[in-house]
Amino acid sequence: MTVTQATTVSDELVAAFARLVPQLSSSARAPTRAELEEIVVSPATTILLAEDDEGAIIGSLTLVVFQAPTGGRAWIEDVVVDEAARGQGAGEALVGEAIRLAGELGVRTVDLTSRPSRTAANALYEKIGFHMRESNVYRYEPR
Repeated sequence: MTVTQATTVSDELVAAFARLVPQLSSSARAPTRAELEEIVVSPATTILLAEDDEGAIIGSLTLVVFQAPTGGRAWIEDVVVDEAARGQGAGEALVGEAIRLAGELGVRTVDLTSRPSRTAANALYEKIGFHMRESNVYRYEPR
């Protein structure tokens, strides 16, 4: 298994997100080709892909890096590994590469959120070294 960065949007990438996003969220729709192209070209986002030994995409992660007045920050978003490939190290490899890239960019912190029901993912994040913050997470949904 290897981890690579998405630098272009191919039919395979579009199909992979169509397969992976429903495994991550029952309420989110898969991104369109145009939306994926916008993400790939954005200087603030990096899509990482886990590929099996045959080159098939089995997982993805989005790393968002930005500057705040208190220093560089990074967020890991939308980590998902195909159900058929879970437990083989793809999630750990994706998160490890995101942390490495964030470190190269000199960020102060790397944050992520995960629903409590995702017990395997939460255990992985704690194993890697993430810790629960004493913080409230708020969401506003403009209509």
